[in-house]
Amino acid sequence: MTQGKKKTAFFCRECGNESAKWLGRCPACGSWNSLVEEPVTKTADKTAVRRTGTRPRPTRMTEISLEESQRSGTGLHELDRVLGGGIVKGSLVLIGGDPGIGKSTLLLQVCRNLTFAGQKVLYVSGEESGSQIRMRGKRLGAEPENLLVLCETSLSDIRQSIEEEMPQVCVIDSIQTMWSEEVSAAPGSVSQVRESTNVLMGLAKGLGISIFIVGHVTKEGAVAGPRVLEHMVDTVLYFEGDRHASYRILRAVKNRFGSTDEIGVFEMRAEGLAEVKNPSEYMLEGRPENASGSVVTCSLEGSRPLLLEVQALVARSSFGLPRRTAAGCDVNRVNLLLAVLEKRCGLDLSSSDAYVNIAGGIRANEPAVDLGILLALASGYRDFVIPEDTVAFGEVGLSGEIRSVSQAELRVQEAARLGLRKVILPAAGSRKVKAPEGVALVRVSTAKEAIAAAQGRFPQKNS
Repeated sequence: MTQGKKKTAFFCRECGNESAKWLGRCPACGSWNSLVEEPVTKTADKTAVRRTGTRPRPTRMTEISLEESQRSGTGLHELDRVLGGGIVKGSLVLIGGDPGIGKSTLLLQVCRNLTFAGQKVLYVSGEESGSQIRMRGKRLGAEPENLLVLCETSLSDIRQSIEEEMPQVCVIDSIQTMWSEEVSAAPGSVSQVRESTNVLMGLAKGLGISIFIVGHVTKEGAVAGPRVLEHMVDTVLYFEGDRHASYRILRAVKNRFGSTDEIGVFEMRAEGLAEVKNPSEYMLEGRPENASGSVVTCSLEGSRPLLLEVQALVARSSFGLPRRTAAGCDVNRVNLLLAVLEKRCGLDLSSSDAYVNIAGGIRANEPAVDLGILLALASGYRDFVIPEDTVAFGEVGLSGEIRSVSQAELRVQEAARLGLRKVILPAAGSRKVKAPEGVALVRVSTAKEAIAAAQGRFPQKNS
């Protein structure tokens, strides 16, 4: 008697949608070439299960009790800032990032701090042995006696250990190594990742345990597995930065218990990740003196103003087609600003190569950095030096106008705190901004006025 053919289905890696046959484009989310084939197991029809007990009734919103979320500090102020004030009881947090960027290092340091604070912590690893974890902990100075370590990949065994030990915080490193016997697919597949996350979410909400999940990322920078994984968890954090550089940036892209787009800055050292209390000063270290094409701008990351150095190099092209390259910002935005400089300011850039770099490796996508990029390009083309104590921020429109940005006063205060004495900012929406002592505010309305102000030729009567 021959065994029947094993049933398979196709799952979308982006949204988890199931299809009976392969499709070039997912009908649910519209992603191309995202469907993968995986075996499926026949499960009981959930609609056939008889309900027992009373069914829940709708409740008026005003009758729902408001309970303040219980938070506990991690011992790392930068991480608490990104989480919105600390770890929320019963929360499910996903941390993603490139291999070797510091995800496991950060979580082991958090486990050390929480254990020293008297909390019961369970560290589950599916990639390293117990001796490897202890060696890394010894190097980081994280060898607390009460830290529980479990090296296991079976989800049923992990669930049983969590229910028996009842830790307050649990770390899963990583979700792609976990597998469930109820799903006949390889570990790391769409079905396994989705099932494992669903089980962990039930444990977190049902037992009130805070669970951290480490997720691998794809070459595009997204967490490997279905996109639904990010929808299931409460908080999604991403580690950014060059793994060969010393700094690391932890960014929140989703947070049900706090604001999004907050960042935490860390520095990788031999003893682990160290917090950077003053990231603006850290990013401006090593600035060149009396060099053209360099200017300081201010980007707002969540509620934190961050001063960055914008560098631009403009050189005559040796070929008919000029080259434009951007690192740390959108190259299409750079092309737009080059067109504004040529059309509205009279700079002949059509036959010049242009290279723009945000020093420090941070990616700045806020429109407020437009004015900094525009001034750096003008400085690089005309070869004039912008004073080192000058900072510029503002959005640039297609007509060459400088548009207002949010939190202008907060950006000015950050510039004054670091000793910058001249701020070029939009005239629109900044009339109520007060100049700190020793700081001159130069309000500009057009790109021409901004370039003149950077060269010291624009009157500061409105400062």
